[in-house]
Amino acid sequence: MSTNYTYDYIIKYIIIGDTGVGKSCLLLQFTDRRFQPAHDLTIGVEFGARFVDVEGKKIKLQIWDTAGQESFRSITRSYYRGAAGALLVYDITRRETFDHLLIWLEDARQHSNSNTTIMLIGNKSDLESKRAVSYAEGEAFAQQHGLFFMETSAKTADNVEEVNIDENILFKTVL
Repeated sequence: MSTNYTYDYIIKYIIIGDTGVGKSCLLLQFTDRRFQPAHDLTIGVEFGARFVDVEGKKIKLQIWDTAGQESFRSITRSYYRGAAGALLVYDITRRETFDHLLIWLEDARQHSNSNTTIMLIGNKSDLESKRAVSYAEGEAFAQQHGLFFMETSAKTADNVEEVNIDENILFKTVL
């Protein structure tokens, strides 16, 4: 295993949610360890990858960042196939992004594999003073729908590693 191109497993994630919730910023923070405050809207899908070691196994994580606009929904649905995990993201400062979660969740469950693990992500936790959705609300939604839950900040990188290297997804696939 001397090259970056050798790995034991390849695991695909898909990032879904409304436009402007920080999906692309989460991807960039995880793959490049940097935050880019101004970002063009995603057209269709964007792709990122990173290698991680879990339990002595080298894993290539493929992360597919999908467009949040309704007009691209039919294109992005095909990317659910083969995903081990789906990160369902909302912006804690914008209530409407939380209110749309059920639509995204139904879409994910309809188009992904039955064993795809879905994690609810409340992003922009660094903007606590502008919070419009409480932590308890996110946690309750996740519990009600059988999802894992975490809040993140793509800006400060808080919990970004933990979300992408989540044992509920990786260990289920690797072990």
